Amino acid sequence: QVNLVESGGGLVQAGGSLRLSCAASGRTWNIYRMGWFRQPPGKAREFVAATTWSGNTNYADSVKGRFTISSDNAKTTVNLEMNSLKPEDTAVYYCAATRDTVVVTTHYDYWGQGTRVTVSS
Repeated sequence: QVNLVESGGGLVQAGGSLRLSCAASGRTWNIYRMGWFRQPPGKAREFVAATTWSGNTNYADSVKGRFTISSDNAKTTVNLEMNSLKPEDTAVYYCAATRDTVVVTTHYDYWGQGTRVTVSS
């Protein structure tokens, strides 16, 4: 079992920055990839970014160049640095973990409870 707890959400003006963190505990040695997803109001959940513990990263086109995902060597924390935020980035952001070594944007096994990010115009 892997437990994930997100923090760092809040209210920010357009153009501003926020840093989300995800604390992972439990059998993190069994995890291959950590990801961030988001669910905008009234919309489906979508992939944002992912990283392997070795630092291989992937991003959704909508956040490339603005968001940066990173992890620590202890396999306990994954961060999402969000810059140049836009109102359309408003969503509940979820941290997720997967044992899958192939697929990047789906098949995640563990999920956090989510943290809300609101970007005002």
